Amino acid sequence: MNSKWGNTYKNVLLLIIIMVTGKYNVILVIVDTLRWDHVGCLGGLARTPNIDRLCREGVVFTRAYPESLPTIPVRRAIYTGKRVFPFRDKPLLRRGIPWIRMAGWQPIPDEDTTMAEFLKGKGYRTALIGDNYHIFEPGMNFNRGFDEWIFIRGQEWDHYRSFKVPDEVVNRYLTPSLKGTAVERLIRRYLANVSFRRSEEDWFPALTFREAVRWLSENRDAERFLLVVESFDPHEPWDPPHEFVDMYDPGYSGPEVITPKYGPVDYLSERELKHMRAHYAGEVTLVDKWFGYFMQKFYELNLDKNTILILISDHGHQLGEHGLTGKVAWGLYPELVNIPLIIRHPEYVNSGIKVNEFVYDHDIFPTVCSLIGLDCSGLGLDGLNIWSYVEGKANVVRSYVTSAFGNYVMYRDDEYWLISDRSGSSTQLYELRNDPELRRNIASEAPDKVKELFNRIIKDAGGKLEPLPTEEKRPIQVV
Repeated sequence: MNSKWGNTYKNVLLLIIIMVTGKYNVILVIVDTLRWDHVGCLGGLARTPNIDRLCREGVVFTRAYPESLPTIPVRRAIYTGKRVFPFRDKPLLRRGIPWIRMAGWQPIPDEDTTMAEFLKGKGYRTALIGDNYHIFEPGMNFNRGFDEWIFIRGQEWDHYRSFKVPDEVVNRYLTPSLKGTAVERLIRRYLANVSFRRSEEDWFPALTFREAVRWLSENRDAERFLLVVESFDPHEPWDPPHEFVDMYDPGYSGPEVITPKYGPVDYLSERELKHMRAHYAGEVTLVDKWFGYFMQKFYELNLDKNTILILISDHGHQLGEHGLTGKVAWGLYPELVNIPLIIRHPEYVNSGIKVNEFVYDHDIFPTVCSLIGLDCSGLGLDGLNIWSYVEGKANVVRSYVTSAFGNYVMYRDDEYWLISDRSGSSTQLYELRNDPELRRNIASEAPDKVKELFNRIIKDAGGKLEPLPTEEKRPIQVV
């Protein structure tokens, strides 16, 4: 074939492929429980050189929030592009008994189209790789639309191994107040699950990102692909190899608290709390290291030239701030609901752009569609194309965000932060300009402002919020 005509043929073929399948590959990395302020380039409380590089090469959305939480509601929102709040799903039943009592903790509704289903229908090869056992639990369906899915077992409560851990080993991770609690039961289960570990390559971030590298290497022939990588870490238990903890708190000799009790922090001494924070920061750095291993393959395969790469977290974690540890439903403070969101676009390399508009997790799906040139407007998505903020073409700019966790709701705009129960009877109001750390509750001094902002939550919810069943009012433990 004549060289000129051969090149023309190739260009036409490439154009057809792009029109049918979309312009770019997509990699979505979801990191569980990664606090915004523990990313080096954002808050600097942990060392994350590889995510920092992504910040420099991508676009950082500085005011990103989950529309509801925790784990499963966030995934539903990301995977479907639709809001989960105000939690109107029917409760899941097993043998007529409520199975999951946590608000929003349901499978993806049959009537919703997932991002994987949509892209697969457009010719994308799709894969889900992760160690987040919640999305793979029996009855869940978060693998919908994926040609291949790999579940790396053993995290948290996963009933993976039956090995009985000696009491003297378990006791290393417990203060006296944690013995006999759900935390102890979790520690026993988790330590049994990880009894096989011999080197750093056996830790979950290594297993997850190495499997993702394997998939990239074996699927380089795909015309276009969607790869979703779910890293459950840095979710607790926080037990990175000890050198990662020593980066932040060397020389400690007390109990190694790797899983907190959800609620008031008074069960820990200041010294124990400091070391627990070191465990979390060390886990973040471990995740970053193996994310860097994944990124190395990303560059080696020249995917940086034709792939949209997105990194997002689902929520943060309280580490003693506001007198709390864990993910506490009534503690919808920045430490819990501010999330990192970074998008690397092959045409915006070394951009280092920061977008300060309010964005949600359910914006990911419509944004991906826009970035790869596919029309998903017929799916009835609730999210917005937030890349329009980067291009200066936004038709809608949000003036506030709302979020929910169990029986509690949250509102924030440029001036105020509101936390309330669903009835609006128990409220916290903070004035952000004078109190950015949310230390002084002024709700009693500004009842009209409380009512005004709470009514915006009601508007977002599409009507009055009824209190959830009694079971959901209890503190939610180790999820």
